[in-house]
Amino acid sequence: MTSNKIHFSEMQSPQGVRPPYTEYDEWFSDQDAARLSKKSKEAEAFFRRTGITFNVYGASDAEERLIPFDLVPRIVSNKEWTKLSKGIDQRVRAVNAFLHDIYNRQEILRAGIIPTELIAKNDAFLPQMMDFVPPGDVYTHIVGTDIVRTGEDDFFVLEDNARTPSGVSYMLENRETMLQMFPELFSKIKVQRVSDYPKHLRRSLASCAPQGCSGRPCVAVLTPGIHNSAYYEHSFLADQMGVELVEGHDLRVVDGHIAMRTTRGYKTIDVLYRRVDDEYLDPLTFNPNSMLGVPGIMDVYRAGNITIANAPGTGVADDKAIYSYMPDIVEFYTGERAILKNVETHRCSEPQTLKYVLDNLADLVVKEVHGSGGYGMLVGPAASKKELSDFAEKLKVRPANYIAQPTLSLSTVPIFTKKGLAPRHVDLRPFALVSPNGVEITPGGLTRVALKAGSLVVNSSQGGGTKDTWVLED
Repeated sequence: MTSNKIHFSEMQSPQGVRPPYTEYDEWFSDQDAARLSKKSKEAEAFFRRTGITFNVYGASDAEERLIPFDLVPRIVSNKEWTKLSKGIDQRVRAVNAFLHDIYNRQEILRAGIIPTELIAKNDAFLPQMMDFVPPGDVYTHIVGTDIVRTGEDDFFVLEDNARTPSGVSYMLENRETMLQMFPELFSKIKVQRVSDYPKHLRRSLASCAPQGCSGRPCVAVLTPGIHNSAYYEHSFLADQMGVELVEGHDLRVVDGHIAMRTTRGYKTIDVLYRRVDDEYLDPLTFNPNSMLGVPGIMDVYRAGNITIANAPGTGVADDKAIYSYMPDIVEFYTGERAILKNVETHRCSEPQTLKYVLDNLADLVVKEVHGSGGYGMLVGPAASKKELSDFAEKLKVRPANYIAQPTLSLSTVPIFTKKGLAPRHVDLRPFALVSPNGVEITPGGLTRVALKAGSLVVNSSQGGGTKDTWVLED
């Protein structure tokens, strides 16, 4: 996906270097290109040695890949971050309220804000969660909000990741790598910390423990296992939090609680940070063939004896058809206009809209409503005539499975190349932690960067890389 439009540069304005980058630009101008090239290779070696890799589903070689890391940070001013974090806080609170409502009184449906069939026919909606409120009334314990920028003050939410958002380990390792390679930079430029995230994550999860929990809550991370694309992150976060990493076969129901096998027998778990999809969580409730989950965990959950983070059924909130209603959802539950805007979204389920999308397919980006990772989408401006024709047939067969959006003019941030700095398109995934005590947002997040000149596709599964994200102190 490429574009020839003029894009907003986060580092350079027509008047010169933008204020957030002034000190970095002064430092960079004094650097030797050969030294920076050497540092770039060192970073790659560090990532490979540490095991910071991911798997690409469907790849013929099934080989673990290294996510490319670019050593030029993405820098955000404190003022810009303040606006962003207020918008994220508002949106995350609205998403949590929406989930509570959808699984209980369904007032937003009664008010006619969202069509009932959009929930009733939604694959991510779980009837098993009806009339049940998770401990602390928290559904989305960890949220990753994908944000893109198109101008000085123009930020748009591209996606709400409310199920099992990934990428936080790369945010942390990117910062650690930069600290090791350029300690002098952090003495010169005051950057807000991200290293406390694991501590905050554990504290936030523990505060969501079931009411009957006594003493210090026992927290564990549930992983599908080593073959999962994000296994590195699962093990990294468990290690950083100082909690156990478990798989389904390590757990069982004991006296109405979920317990994990230890060398001293079974130990009760109070909070399970699961990285297993809903369908595989409990073979007695969902997919009977699942070997990844825990038989009976949903009964224990509904009895109030364990917290599952994120709650089952949260996927209905990051469905791309629901996304198109987010401005209304925010206003319905907060009484405020949305601070962060949505990207204009066309729902293909509506006949007139489908006609418009089919007529303008070459200019639009079309996505599956449950899609992720850049899979199953059509990028009209970059598609061949045959690809457009084939996708049009898919749309006609299952229109409700797709939404369409205009091609955005994403902002650019420089990357380091052999010829010096070169602009590349980026997005940002900040991470929010939700607990009964409120919403806590880590300053920065994961910046994903399209490494090919002109490309707008930032997903690591599609060849994108990552950067350290700096939020400056005042």
